[in-house]
Amino acid sequence: QVQLVESGGGLVQAGGSLRLSCAASGSSFRSYTMGWFRQAPGKEREFVACISWNGGSTKYADSVKGRFTISRDNAKNTVYLQMNSLKPEDTAVYYCAGDPVGWGAVGIREYDAWGQGTQVTVSS
Repeated sequence: QVQLVESGGGLVQAGGSLRLSCAASGSSFRSYTMGWFRQAPGKEREFVACISWNGGSTKYADSVKGRFTISRDNAKNTVYLQMNSLKPEDTAVYYCAGDPVGWGAVGIREYDAWGQGTQVTVSS
């Protein structure tokens, strides 16, 4: 199992951009599907995006499609989430997660590795 640490969150105005990073320990990272989820206050954790082990396939929630881009660098054991055109409704704690066996899962149960989360706040 990999260990995950997110960074890059912060406060940004609506329309701005942020790039989140998730650093992973362990060589098995390279075989994991990696995902980003987010959780706003009082709401359930929801799927944002995921990327296949080799970066060849990506999947996005409709709410972020066209604004967010997920990528990974297996040489650096890192996955990224570039967030553009941010909206106040994107405000949440963002979590990095790893799925060791599947692809494209949008539910949290398929992911067995989780980071501690990083706060993203978008002001209007």
